Amino acid sequence: MSSYRSFGGLPRGFTLIELIVVMVITVIMSVSLVVFFRPAIDGYFLSQTRDDLMQAADNALMHMTKDVQSAVPNSIRTPNNQCFELAPSAGGGRYRAGPDTVHDATCSGAGCSAWVDTSAATTSFDVLQHSGSAPQVGDWVVINNQNANDVYAGTNRSQITAISTPAANLGVSRFTINSLQVSPGYDGARYQVVRNNQQTAFYSCVGADGTLDANGNGKGELRRSAGILNATIPTVCPTNGYVVTKNVLRCNFVYDPNQGATQQSGFVWMEIEVARAGERATLSMGAHVSNVP
Repeated sequence: MSSYRSFGGLPRGFTLIELIVVMVITVIMSVSLVVFFRPAIDGYFLSQTRDDLMQAADNALMHMTKDVQSAVPNSIRTPNNQCFELAPSAGGGRYRAGPDTVHDATCSGAGCSAWVDTSAATTSFDVLQHSGSAPQVGDWVVINNQNANDVYAGTNRSQITAISTPAANLGVSRFTINSLQVSPGYDGARYQVVRNNQQTAFYSCVGADGTLDANGNGKGELRRSAGILNATIPTVCPTNGYVVTKNVLRCNFVYDPNQGATQQSGFVWMEIEVARAGERATLSMGAHVSNVP
């Protein structure tokens, strides 16, 4: 029986049986497409998720490694394996460790060289070479940080109160600082600069307890917080700061200040696992720490 009749020579329409056959064939083709192409489509999206997770973990490790490798020597402190603290260095260089014996014979006052005398307190010194960001008034100069807590306690740092330019033959700049007694006998003539508005950096794994939420995502976050130099050694990980990476499942941070039987080369091991929609990615990285003050 036709779906509609032909009048006046008009073409006849599909029969009901033909429509049913077409519908059945369409359903079969649709099911076939789902069976054969769905795994490929799912695989594509899972691959994209894995790539995103790897990228997130890698970015987190690169972020931490950059801070670790530029930190003030011997400034890393670790309350436990879920966090670590450091004093980020914005730059550094070498200072004048002795008078200009030629120029100083014919100069007077501020026109003479300013140098660090380890037998007396220093209030100004000429910078012979500087690298990194330009220091500013209010930043901190750190000299000879031998022990982890020295820079935090303030025994070897002083705040810059003025920056000027000496005669060209004396140095590239001159720092005026609050009175500082540099460690007697120190002959490295190196200094680091710590920004006053970012004296410390703390990386913490917050809420990463190794379990997944209902959607298969890691429940934790890797956060970076800024603080002030404080002599009190931290015993817990802070939970504030901006988020570096989300969906963190677990973290593991280990610091060895004496890697390779020499205090001059420390080592930080960083491991982070992230999870999203049931997919997981784990990356690990080790970073050498220059602990030469």
